[in-house]
Amino acid sequence: MTTSILALGYQQNWWDILSSAFMRNALIGGTLVALAAGLIGYFIIVRNTAFAAHALAHIGLPGATGAVLLGLPAGLGLGVFCVGGALVIGAMGKRAGDREVTTGTVLALATAFGLFFNSLATKNSSTLTNVLFGNLLAITHEQLLTFAALLAAIAVAVVVIYRPLLFASVNPQVAEAKGVPVRLLSVLFMALLGVAVTMAVQAVGTLLLFALIVTPAATAIMLTAQPLAAMAISTGISLASVWLGLGVSAVFNLPPSFVIVTVACLIWLVVWTGSRITNREPSHR
Repeated sequence: MTTSILALGYQQNWWDILSSAFMRNALIGGTLVALAAGLIGYFIIVRNTAFAAHALAHIGLPGATGAVLLGLPAGLGLGVFCVGGALVIGAMGKRAGDREVTTGTVLALATAFGLFFNSLATKNSSTLTNVLFGNLLAITHEQLLTFAALLAAIAVAVVVIYRPLLFASVNPQVAEAKGVPVRLLSVLFMALLGVAVTMAVQAVGTLLLFALIVTPAATAIMLTAQPLAAMAISTGISLASVWLGLGVSAVFNLPPSFVIVTVACLIWLVVWTGSRITNREPSHR
């Protein structure tokens, strides 16, 4: 049945699609997003902020809706709400338990604003659809420039705060006792996460973002305990998911976000299954 469905969707002009300008923009944009996800994903897992990453995507939704109401770019409103929500979560939630409560509260408030903005809007259905499910094929040249600048900012920040952030993430109590500014690092990291989420939402949408930002990093950590190696593997998985997803979507006329997320989840499933088989106690009978 699956073969029949793929055969029905097969496009003979897939090479023309792959070599088109909009697909080239999608490839570059997806690559930039994948690199940002690879830089930030490892720390999301280590710091137990997966829920915050998922919530920030939804927190950004009313920002995009509100921006449309004001006649502003949806991406601007998305970024303001994502980064703003991230700063609040980072400032008020130093410990994991506090972060979850703060994240849930901010998410609830943002959802209320989303309902309010949606009640005022009459022509934002396409914006909502793009934010919910992403529209990588609609990435513009201006967005690529913005993505490149945001990626550069994330990369520079991660390089500068890498060591203290890693220390504060792995052992926050000891780090704080040794004078490491744990709360400041929490705020900075959440701001970086907000920026990465803003980029990723425009690629795969709020509903599928988790699989691009969190799943590759979770997969990498199952393969290695070394931070830099895990970040490299996570980045590789994100890139492979984006590139393969765009290629398959062009050949079989499938939504790119669907294929990208499916690839990332399948890689995770294979690694998870392999780790369970490898870690089984050998029989001595």
